[in-house]
Amino acid sequence: MSAPPPETRPPLAPARLGIFGGSFDPVHYGHLLLAETCREQCPLDQVWLLPAAVPPHKHRHRLTPDRQRIEMLQLALGGHQTSQVSTLEIDRGGVSYTVDTLAALHAQLPHTELFLLMGGDSLADLPHWRAPQRICELAIPVVVRRAGTPEPDIDLLGPLVNSRRLDRIRQAQVEMPVIDLSSTDLRRRVARGQSIRFRTPRAVEMYIRTHGLYRDLGPRSEEDEPASENA
Repeated sequence: MSAPPPETRPPLAPARLGIFGGSFDPVHYGHLLLAETCREQCPLDQVWLLPAAVPPHKHRHRLTPDRQRIEMLQLALGGHQTSQVSTLEIDRGGVSYTVDTLAALHAQLPHTELFLLMGGDSLADLPHWRAPQRICELAIPVVVRRAGTPEPDIDLLGPLVNSRRLDRIRQAQVEMPVIDLSSTDLRRRVARGQSIRFRTPRAVEMYIRTHGLYRDLGPRSEEDEPASENA
């Protein structure tokens, strides 16, 4: 009886995959620069942007419809080969907990190493997310800091991981140029009739204008979400 063939990654499965979740309401150049900086510095084969169905800390706030947030992301990426939109969280529905997303991706891509992209301000919150230890087992947190800001305190994750894992997280830090943009500011500018040009790709700007988005803000969240959850 012949031996079974060795295990290999499925075709097209990236060896190193960055996961970047958030509301993306709307996507802006800060999101895109973070994704691309991580892809280049880590380095990563691909980065997947995952719009949340219901962000845990925003479940009382109204989001732009899923389809439109997805379409804006697709326009923003413009067919970039190393970045793509994943609708996993929207397809699953309900509250978009990061640990559930990573578990689903691990089951789907068992031979792919996962990296969770997050802004430096999310690091302090990570220990309070749902199942933070499991999150750190399923993916390497990649903490992004702006140039000129202090080093993030990676030791905050010490109680969640062993020393070897902590060293890997520390080595995976990424520094990106300063770019002061937020989805909240873009929504407010649209509502006030102000320009959002050069803050988001032109295709997204025109989509917002064509579909009349953000003219009536209503009860929306006051801050962006760089990772995809706060439990």
